[in-house]
Amino acid sequence: MGSRFQRIVTNVALDEDKPEHVDALLATPHLADALESEQFRHFLDQIPIAIVVSEMKNPERIAYANPEFEKLSGKGAGELEGKGWRLLQGQGDGANSLELGDAVVEAKDFVGTFRIARAGRESALVDVYSNVIEDDRGTPAFRLAALIEVGAHARAKREEFEQRIREKDMLLLEIQHRVKNNLQMITALIRIEARNTQGRTDAAPFDRLAGRIESIQLVHKLLSEQGAGDEIDLGVYLSEIASSVMHSYAVEGIRLDLKIDAYPVSLNVAMPTGLVVNELLTNALKHAFAGREGGTITLHSLADSNGCRVVIADDGIGFPEDVEWPKRGKLSALIVRSLRENAKANLKVESSPGKGTRVTILFSRAASAPEPNG
Repeated sequence: MGSRFQRIVTNVALDEDKPEHVDALLATPHLADALESEQFRHFLDQIPIAIVVSEMKNPERIAYANPEFEKLSGKGAGELEGKGWRLLQGQGDGANSLELGDAVVEAKDFVGTFRIARAGRESALVDVYSNVIEDDRGTPAFRLAALIEVGAHARAKREEFEQRIREKDMLLLEIQHRVKNNLQMITALIRIEARNTQGRTDAAPFDRLAGRIESIQLVHKLLSEQGAGDEIDLGVYLSEIASSVMHSYAVEGIRLDLKIDAYPVSLNVAMPTGLVVNELLTNALKHAFAGREGGTITLHSLADSNGCRVVIADDGIGFPEDVEWPKRGKLSALIVRSLRENAKANLKVESSPGKGTRVTILFSRAASAPEPNG
């Protein structure tokens, strides 16, 4: 009996997952002999699964319940011993309409999920397993039922899942931080190169590229600061872009009329919107006031119950009659197309010589809203 008992203990104790723990117990060789052993019952006293055992006599009566069952049900072993399975009171959960005591006798292996009432405590939701243990002659000797609290199992799984999410969030923030730093470095290098080429070649393409990269870098900066998944406050983002562009070009005599509402959008909406705003603000600062002492650039991003209206305007010289924006085949046209496709945005451009330029972007709340989590 000693070596047989050791094999039983090893088989059960090594299995940490509770349902499979039960399977290992029920599949143990010579379990009927073991259940008659006080040593094995002492082992059952220690395992973290609620166990009840009955002897298959006529009538069938409960012979043993371990401390884990007492803790789960609130019933002492003495209340159960010598009684029938109907003393186990519980109602099947969902489509299962059986009473717990009846189900243990009628079913085999996984019986179902039941809610058991507990005096003075909240009811418990449990998964129930049942099996008949035969002796060496094949005669039914014992019935063993195992009850596993689903709530406790779910809590452990949820805590593990939440810990994994926290770890992934930390990794994502670290990646975003590195991307932001790399983009800052790329932007700085491009601006240095642009300054070094002054007088030798056209530096404008370098400036435009640096501005676009800086717009992307600001997205990653806000993602790191706000910690909101792929959600961006469009108002904050456009304010940051306006501040960056005005600082980069620092044209004396030009003021910025800025009115911004908070408006959460998805990353796929924020990115092309920011690139369009960067492009238009840069164009206005460099070209709209040629031959003038100053003027006003307008950036409004105003939200209401229908959605958001973004206006980028200036009171400058306007586009010449033969110039359109965005120009086909250029990167700006690709950015505008992305804005229309990702945010389902309507974009309207108004400009005429001597009357300035006004671009209006409209998107509905439903089309531009961040994707729900989960």
